[in-house]
Amino acid sequence: MSLSLWLGLVAACFLISFTPGAGAINTMANSVTAGWARSGWGIAGQQVALVVHIAIVAAGVGVLVASSPLLFNIVRYAGAAYLVYLGIRQWRARPHPDVDRTIVPTESSWSMARRGVLVNLTNPKAVVFFLAFTPQFIRPSQPLVPQYLVLAATVVVVDVTVMWFFFATAAKGLRRMTRSGAGQTRLNRIFGGLFVGVGALLAVVH
Repeated sequence: MSLSLWLGLVAACFLISFTPGAGAINTMANSVTAGWARSGWGIAGQQVALVVHIAIVAAGVGVLVASSPLLFNIVRYAGAAYLVYLGIRQWRARPHPDVDRTIVPTESSWSMARRGVLVNLTNPKAVVFFLAFTPQFIRPSQPLVPQYLVLAATVVVVDVTVMWFFFATAAKGLRRMTRSGAGQTRLNRIFGGLFVGVGALLAVVH
């Protein structure tokens, strides 16, 4: 991959990562409820899903998902249902006690990472997007594996940078609301509503 093509890829990745979506909402919610550092577990899970999406497209399975309305809709509605479930759970979450005015970890690192994987993995539109996005930066006349490795590494590094140092950092300003039960409830309902909204959009927008 030439330098000019790679720079174009970097620019495109930043634009994509800055576009608000379920991953950004998940990252901000984790940063508020579990802290900036621990939100990295959810971000790591989201990257695993992105790599899986790229691998699916590279293997040609993405064409099947994009061309099969039944398969696409099954995955789409499953993803939408999962996001709505997360939203309802977040909405109904009870505030935790305030201990020394710090955030109390209420979820394991593995659980945060697993949720990050599922949030991104259950979005079939990501497969379709990568199916359209990837060919712009892959040259069939050159060895494919190194190109896909560079593409995947670039996507992951850029997305981690944006998620952790923009969305997770931006959410740190909301942490003061977690010092009271009322503030925690308000935040839970805000992020719960956002999850439900994204899930509804995923279900109805074609």
